[in-house]
Amino acid sequence: MPDQLKSGVVVSCRYEPGLQRTYDAFAQHYGTVILAARPAKPRDKAKIEVAVQIVERWILARLRHETFFSLAALNARIAELLADLNARPMRLYRASRRELFARLDQPALRPLPAEAFVYSDWKIGARVNINYHIELHGHYYSVPYALVHEHVDACLTATTIEIFHRGQRIAAHPRRTARGQHTTDPAQAHQHHLEWTPSRLIDWAHTIGPHTAALVQAILADRPHPEQGYRSCLGILRLAKRDGAERLEAACARAGAVDARSYRHVDSILKHGLDRLAPPAPSPQLTLTPVHEHLRGRDYYQ
Repeated sequence: MPDQLKSGVVVSCRYEPGLQRTYDAFAQHYGTVILAARPAKPRDKAKIEVAVQIVERWILARLRHETFFSLAALNARIAELLADLNARPMRLYRASRRELFARLDQPALRPLPAEAFVYSDWKIGARVNINYHIELHGHYYSVPYALVHEHVDACLTATTIEIFHRGQRIAAHPRRTARGQHTTDPAQAHQHHLEWTPSRLIDWAHTIGPHTAALVQAILADRPHPEQGYRSCLGILRLAKRDGAERLEAACARAGAVDARSYRHVDSILKHGLDRLAPPAPSPQLTLTPVHEHLRGRDYYQ
């Protein structure tokens, strides 16, 4: 029975306080219930308040004239005073706290769960993109393709990612840290889903120019699943609204010449005006050393 602390109670209410999701999951894992006290009503948890008062009187007050030179020494002294406090008989109950615990509480205790609680963070309302992936900390995880444009919730632990839609788990992945990469479940891959297909993106690119279409084709072919390149292709094609189709075509030609296959490369070329420069010269080809009587050749040095 805690206060309505902000880190544990996300919706402060007199009648139906809303618990923080991980805090509530922790209580459920250990088979207990959290009943938050009403705001500004400390009497709702009078036993806790009185327990603090007792500790201040019988432990802290007895330590005020003592000096300790290490934390271990202080903890040892607190443990000694705590044992003395729990063994002290109470006048009302005619028994000590230790005796009451052994008589009432200990028989009702249940064993701890076989596994410890796994801490998790939640991301609420993540939107599924047209490539049926959601973004979590810079990495992209797949969900069933039928949920494109839907909003889902994600539970993130140190090792796993679980994705939920309307309370039902729809996907699970090992957690990855590589930014900008994709984790795709092959069972969820679907090349021709809903209204977006690779051919539609390529046809759109052809309306801008052949170099743009070639770059879009290269991006789609470079990914294990074409859908992983949808976001990059859409970003490139929409640069035509900002910089014009002519500049975008020149930027794609320059990116293709240096084998740069990403939205960031094309965007950088346009921002720095590199599309207005002459195309980069091809790398010079190395030629074999000619045979000549005055040239000893590489075999001479072996």
